[in-house]
Amino acid sequence: MKNHFTFDVNSIEAQHLIIQDPTLGKAISLIGELSYGIHENVFEFLVETIIGQMLSNQVSDLLVNRLRDICGNDMTPNSILEHSKANLREIGLSNQKGEYILLLSEKYQTDPDFFSALSSESDESVIRRLTQLRGLGNWSAKMFLIFALNRMDVLPYEDGAFIQAYKWLYRTSDVLKASIETRCSSWKPFSSIAARYLYRVLDAGYVKLSRDILDGQQ
Repeated sequence: MKNHFTFDVNSIEAQHLIIQDPTLGKAISLIGELSYGIHENVFEFLVETIIGQMLSNQVSDLLVNRLRDICGNDMTPNSILEHSKANLREIGLSNQKGEYILLLSEKYQTDPDFFSALSSESDESVIRRLTQLRGLGNWSAKMFLIFALNRMDVLPYEDGAFIQAYKWLYRTSDVLKASIETRCSSWKPFSSIAARYLYRVLDAGYVKLSRDILDGQQ
């Protein structure tokens, strides 16, 4: 990773979210400093995203490490294309995911400009272009926008981890797209930063505790 970013409760982004959404503001105060890095290897990120679809982080990490091992710790389109779909199946990948990863590797090898151009395109264009590729849907595209391109205003309502923290924070079971978009409209133009705070709430284990833990937060 490179390009490190840090936000504290006094940053412009955090202050906007705290003022516009006091409930989220309590979570921000609970988390405090938010620090993260951006994934620098676009190809690896997309491969890992395909592997991680519908899997726990633990299982996903295991499969990624297995793939990296058979690629000689150099996970590139060339090293992946040295293996067949059957080889990928042997390390635990489904036939479908193996096929998607091979297709992505071929695309990256034959049309690298397709990927290098993404950083200069709009969020909508990135989503449209990535979802043209087999194995990459809206969730994958949004994860790419947030964690690889560091786009600031992406609302990942398709993501299970986001939903889990969202339900806890707002004491709601209504996770329909329209309801989330309405409630979170005040986050703009920093929806991605708000989502990152929710991810930290989940990672820190707060969703396993009573929400009353927020009552002492300002």
